[in-house]
This record gives sequence, structure tokens and C-alpha cells, in this order.
Amino acid sequence: MSCVAIIPARGGSKRIPRKNIKPFAGKPIIGYSIEAALQSQLFDRVIVSTDDPEIASVAESFGAEIPFLRPANLADDFAGTNAVVKQCLEWLKDGNETVDHACCIYATAPFIRFKYLHEGYKRLVESDKSYAFSVTSFPFPVQRALRVEKDGCVEAIYPEMIARRSQDLEEAYHDAGQFYWGRAEAFLSDVVTFSPASIAIILPRHLVQDIDTHEDWKRAELMYEVVLKEEA
Repeated sequence: MSCVAIIPARGGSKRIPRKNIKPFAGKPIIGYSIEAALQSQLFDRVIVSTDDPEIASVAESFGAEIPFLRPANLADDFAGTNAVVKQCLEWLKDGNETVDHACCIYATAPFIRFKYLHEGYKRLVESDKSYAFSVTSFPFPVQRALRVEKDGCVEAIYPEMIARRSQDLEEAYHDAGQFYWGRAEAFLSDVVTFSPASIAIILPRHLVQDIDTHEDWKRAELMYEVVLKEEA
């Protein structure tokens, strides 16, 4: 079966300028995603989808392919990840290349580990589902979330749950923002990812950090140093 990794990496990030190639713990952050994809030996091709020549050059230096530059209509703030993956698969299909499975890997995922990529692929192909993607658990019960009003006053979002013990509440999970395995036809047919069509690949919380702000970036680098020491 043919598998392709697709790494979306547009050039116009706003909150962290040049985010996808910004140095993280000593090398451009996109390098971690490319290296994990290559080291997994799961993929026939590792493709970076970008609109930016500098990102393309950096990605190529790590061994990724950039067979095209992404069209402008998929490079603005409103372009969805699935649309980017779909465009890449359609480009491959137009070139008479058959793809059975695709894995979208985020460019800002320095904690990605190829063993979880393997788990996602195995779980997907052994199932009848459309997708398998990374999730992790919330560190605190979401049922006991609070709302802070403009005047600073607090109220429970779920008042009926606020007095219940943590151990009596259902554990909740969120998207880990690392990888999204899918059957090619599911991406091409716009099957909804966050639905019963998907399998969750659960990651430990110490390998998950969203990176959207400079504070997130600093926290992620500190976490990465600790993870490296533990894995040494």
C-alpha cells in the first residue's frame, strides 16, 4: 500500500512570525516533523506543502520533497488543514500516482515520535475507520471549568458538576496537534475527522504542547529539554 506524509507549512504565520522554520532547541522546528516521518520508514514520499520558497529550501535540506508551491487560495489565515491535504492528494492523483493512506503531520510538532506514527498506521489499517489521529487527556476535569466574566466574577460553566469529585468525572481528551492518519479517499471525500469515523491515538501529556504564542514556544523548549534528558 502506498503511503504519503503531507506536512503543511505556510509562510504567513502571524502570532509567531516565520513560525514553521523558527529555530527550536537548535534547529528549524519543521525539521523534527520531517525527520520523524523519514525515520518511521512508513512513507513512500514525505511532502511539504508550502507557499514560501524559504520554507521549501529549509524543508528540502532535511530531506522532504516540495513538488509544487501551494496555491495562494490555500495559503491565507482561513485555509483549513484538510483542504491543504486534499489539494496535495488531488495533485498526486492528477499525476497518476495512487495513494492508499496519507498522514498529515504538523510542522510545529517537535515532540512527535515515530512509534506513535506506527501505532496510528497500524490501528487505522486494521480497522474500518477513516482516520486515526493523536490526542491527549486534559490535566483537569473539563466538567469543572469556570467562566470569568468581564467584571472578574466567576461562575461554573457546568454548575451541576462543580461539586462532584474529580475521580467520579469522565476523562476528556483533546486534539494533540501532531498527526492525522487517514485513508486517501476519506480526505478526498471530506469525511469529518472529529467524529466516530476516527480512532484516537493517545499520547502522554508530557509529549504534547500547543505552540501558538511566544509563551507556548518557551514552555515547549523547556519541556523538550526535560524529555531529551529522560530519553537519553
